[in-house]
Amino acid sequence: MTLVAMLMSVPPAIDAQLKRDSGINFFEYSMLSQLSVPPNRALQMTRLAQLVGGTLSRLSHAASRLEQQGLVRRRVITGESRATELVLTDEGMAALVAAAPGHVREARRLVFDVLTREQVTQLREIARAVTGAASPEVGEALQRAIAEADAGEAC
Repeated sequence: MTLVAMLMSVPPAIDAQLKRDSGINFFEYSMLSQLSVPPNRALQMTRLAQLVGGTLSRLSHAASRLEQQGLVRRRVITGESRATELVLTDEGMAALVAAAPGHVREARRLVFDVLTREQVTQLREIARAVTGAASPEVGEALQRAIAEADAGEAC
C-alpha cells in the first residue's frame, strides 16, 4: 500500500510544480532533459520513447506540443533505414535550464530531503531492480544512460 501511495502522490506533485512554474508537464520535461544529453541534442524518437517511458504515440503528441512552442524540431534521417529524430532547439535548452532549478528543488523536497544518504543509495538500487523487472528494455536503456552520464562526468 505504501508503494501505491508513493506512486500516486509523488508524480502528480512533480507534474503540478512543473506545469505551474514552467508551463510544461513532467513527461515533456523528461523529453527535453534526455535530448540535452547527446552532444548534438538529438535522439531517434524510438530511443527517446524508451528513455522517457512513453509510447511512440504519446511521444509524438508531446513532440507536437513542444514543436508549437519552438522547443524541439523533428528531423528525418536517412541511411539504411529511415527514422525521425527529435532535436532540442536553443529555445528548448533555455526552457529546460529555466525549469531545472524548480524541478530539482521539488524533487529534493519530496524525496531526497526526507531520506538519509543510505536510504537514497538503497532507493537507487531498488528502483533499478524494479525497473529492470517491470521493463527490461527501459532498465537496459537506463543503465546505458547512467553509464554514458558517468563517462561524461569523468572527462
